[in-house]
Amino acid sequence: MPSRNPGAMTQDWEPVVLHKSRPKSQDLRDPKAVNRALRSGGQVQTVKKFDAGSNKKSPATAVNPRKLDEAAETAALEKVSGDVRQAIQKARMEKKMSQAELAKQINEPPRVVQEYENGKAVPNQAVLAKMEKVLGVKLRGKHK
Repeated sequence: MPSRNPGAMTQDWEPVVLHKSRPKSQDLRDPKAVNRALRSGGQVQTVKKFDAGSNKKSPATAVNPRKLDEAAETAALEKVSGDVRQAIQKARMEKKMSQAELAKQINEPPRVVQEYENGKAVPNQAVLAKMEKVLGVKLRGKHK
């Protein structure tokens, strides 16, 4: 049976002391000494490290926006075609649905349906597939 004397318990732990390593002589830099040398006209050596402390991307991945603007080729995104816009509107009207109701059924914000019907949206195959399923019309692929 263990004794009920709290003083009977002992700990086998030894204290652990952590010490910082001493700085090497080359790591000791005295900013006051640098300032004194600059004031007195003495020479101070500075070393610029490559891209030290900068947030710049490497030249291989960086894109110059000016070059993009000056490019001869315009990279316009494809918008919803007129026949797809009309097909969406016609099918929605036949089902007597509002844009908001269609948006709710395809689980998209109402703005998405508005953009598709106004021709301002960039066609997304997943959204078109959901519209096809709800409206029961073909919106993707070649129209005949």
